[in-house]
Amino acid sequence: MNQTPENAKRPISITIICVLGMLSVLISIALIFSNVTQQIGPWFAPYLGFCSVVGLACFIGLWKMKKWAVYTYTGFFLLNQTVMIAMGIWTVMTIVSPAIVIFFALKHVSKMSA
Repeated sequence: MNQTPENAKRPISITIICVLGMLSVLISIALIFSNVTQQIGPWFAPYLGFCSVVGLACFIGLWKMKKWAVYTYTGFFLLNQTVMIAMGIWTVMTIVSPAIVIFFALKHVSKMSA
């Protein structure tokens, strides 16, 4: 029995990623108002807010098994890496969590609808 993207069941790995991702969005929202964020620069709090909104949209899209969420998350990951490198705040650890999300999302993208 072949499953079409419209009736595909969400894999447990995607469910776990979405729950953890939404928790990380809540933490990011709290960080917007922290002293650490203000020390990075006045531009960083609005940027972090924008990243939080995009991240939330992507995790909702992944929860609903939408391909656009995978591609948006991947593109936004690349943009964030570029911004962090340009600002001198990049570390190897900034790749780990998003890479895991992208790996599992791409692994299941064929089961997702547009």
